[in-house]
Amino acid sequence: MKIDVNSDMGEGFGVYQLCDDDALMRVVSSANIACGFHAGDPDIMTRMVRLAKANGVGIGAHPGFPDRQGFGRKALPFSAQQIRQQVLYQLGALSAIAKAEGAVVAHVSFHAAMGNQINADESLALLVMRAIKSVDPQLIIFSQPDTPIELAAKACGMQSITLFLADRAYDPRGQLVARGIAGAVITDEAAVRARVRQFLLSGTVATLDGPVIPVRARSILIHSDTPGSLGLARIVRSEIEANGAAVAPAAEVLA
Repeated sequence: MKIDVNSDMGEGFGVYQLCDDDALMRVVSSANIACGFHAGDPDIMTRMVRLAKANGVGIGAHPGFPDRQGFGRKALPFSAQQIRQQVLYQLGALSAIAKAEGAVVAHVSFHAAMGNQINADESLALLVMRAIKSVDPQLIIFSQPDTPIELAAKACGMQSITLFLADRAYDPRGQLVARGIAGAVITDEAAVRARVRQFLLSGTVATLDGPVIPVRARSILIHSDTPGSLGLARIVRSEIEANGAAVAPAAEVLA
C-alpha cells in the first residue's frame, strides 16, 4: 500500500521563511507550493520547484486569497468569477515556472479561506473544477472526503485524493475544529504519532470531543506553519513505514 505525505511549502516572502522548506522537502512526497497570493513569490516558487524535482516530490499548486497579512485565512467577499480567475492565475504562474525547470504541476490543493469558500458552494466548486480541467485534465485535486470539492472533481472526471489532517482536530461531523478553539491545532508529537497510527490501522480518528469517526484518505497532511512541523512530518513518515506502507507522491498512490 502507498500513502502520500503532503505539506504546504514555500509560504514565506522575500527574505522571510516560515519553516525549513529544504529539510521538509526531504520528508514529504507531495509539496503544495504557495503561488504568490497568500504567500510565496517567484524566487521562492522556483526554489520550491527545484527542491521538489531534486527530491522526487510531487509538485502542487496551493492557491489562496490575495491576503498576505491574514495569511489567506480570512473570508473575503470575492465573486465566483473572481475566485475562478484567482485560481487560474496562480496555477498558471506555478505551471510556467515548473515548465521552465523541466517539471510539471501534478496537483492542486486549495489554501485555507479559499478552500473553505469553494467548499461552501457546490456551483462554485464546479466552476473552479471546470476551469482547472481546462488547463490540465490530468491534475489531481486534493480535498477532504465527501466535500463539494471532491464531488465536483469527480463530476468533472478528474482524479482526486482525500486527506487526513494529522495536526488538526476533528469534530463528530468530520469537520475541522476552528483554529480559535483550544486543541484545534495539534503540536504534541506523541499525540500526532497516536493519531497517525490509529488512522493507518483502523481508518479512524478520535474527535476533539471524544467519539471516534471514520476517515477516508490516501494522503496525510502536516501544515508547515504548525509549530514543530518538520518533526511532526518525520513522525508521520516513520509511522507509515513502520506499518508496512510506502510513502509516495499522489500520482503514484492513485496509479
